[in-house]
Amino acid sequence: MMNSKFLLILFLIGFVPFIFTNSYADWKDGPIESGNFGDSAFERDFGDVKLLDAYFGTVNNKIEVENGDSNVPFTIEFANVGTQDITGIEGNLALPLGFSGSDGPGVTIDANTNTNSLAGTNFSLTFYVNLDKNIQIQQHSGTVKVDYSRLRESGVRSSFSTFDFKVTGDSTINVRASESFLTSLKSNKIIVDIVNDGTAPMSAVDVTINNAQTSLSSNTASITNIENVLILESSWDMGNIAAESSNSFIVDVYVPESLKGDTLRIPLSISYYNTHGDKETISKILDFYIRGLIDLTVFNVKVIELSGTQMVIGEIINEGNEDGLFGFVTLDSNGDSNIKSNTQFIDEIETDAPVPFNIPIEFDGEPKYGEHDITVTVRYKDSVRDEIFLPYETTILINEISELEEDAFDPTIIAIPIILVIGITIFIIRRRKKQNS
Repeated sequence: MMNSKFLLILFLIGFVPFIFTNSYADWKDGPIESGNFGDSAFERDFGDVKLLDAYFGTVNNKIEVENGDSNVPFTIEFANVGTQDITGIEGNLALPLGFSGSDGPGVTIDANTNTNSLAGTNFSLTFYVNLDKNIQIQQHSGTVKVDYSRLRESGVRSSFSTFDFKVTGDSTINVRASESFLTSLKSNKIIVDIVNDGTAPMSAVDVTINNAQTSLSSNTASITNIENVLILESSWDMGNIAAESSNSFIVDVYVPESLKGDTLRIPLSISYYNTHGDKETISKILDFYIRGLIDLTVFNVKVIELSGTQMVIGEIINEGNEDGLFGFVTLDSNGDSNIKSNTQFIDEIETDAPVPFNIPIEFDGEPKYGEHDITVTVRYKDSVRDEIFLPYETTILINEISELEEDAFDPTIIAIPIILVIGITIFIIRRRKKQNS
């Protein structure tokens, strides 16, 4: 009786592994059993197939992926380490929760090569998977089952392998300039942002302005006029740019007068290393509209007296190559001056001659004579209708208005000669009448 119980216990212990198999995921043909595993995660039995690498992308073209991507290629590379050629290679893939086949959840993720693998050569299997939006950007683990047959041998062999792979995130590069307009006849400082709007970092980012002679379209016409401007630097080392962040560099561009009214196109080549360690290069183009230069100077500001009214007069000269539009000149007081603010419309500020202005002086309260600190502000618009203000501070001297003599406008000055003429006329008429009588 004792021997029977002992034998029953041994039988049950030996039968348990057949009941509880170490499965990773269920397949359409039954559970995938973990084969070729030893007592340790680092122990494997010898077999014909050895897993080399697992990554998103195709052979020799790894790609970055992020949560929410669909129908993404997932490639696993193997080596045929056996002594015989193998054929009929098929693969089944089991991934963690959140990953599914391109045909949808619950469908087996499988692939086949339809080719043979010679002994000592490599082969690969490419699966197509969907990534759930809640998947973390981090390292994950998976299991793959490879079915194959040896040449000149009947039957199917199976190899099981576990592997680690990474959801890398996806780097997305955008370029943003601090200005949309450049001004001719001067040097322009432009701040350019290289923006990583993606979820994966970029390493060793380099930015280069392409040579105009190599920036040709398919019809051999140049796609940029960068050869007509002067750029002090042409390359920048941006370092690393983390996900959802940016880095900046400054471009100094001198634009000649001949490009006024044109669009300047600056082609950029941006190279970086992605999360797989592969170098990638993309091209971007920065477009700028070149406007003319309006270079105003206010001068000869002084006070004159005209018809009993004191006025601030002056001139504005435009030394640029474009007229200022819708010009106004405003007089404002500074400090303890009590001059009222006043504005005059002067219309266009042309480049070929000085433009005069004259603004009457009015006081807030009793007139104050002597020195007054004032600001003359020229307000105008350029060719793209941006409004620009040019302030000019100065000091003016206001004297008392000179008194006019009382008889300067005495009506008797005009009346007396008229009366005399009338009197003389009457005297002559009467005298003639007397002579005739």
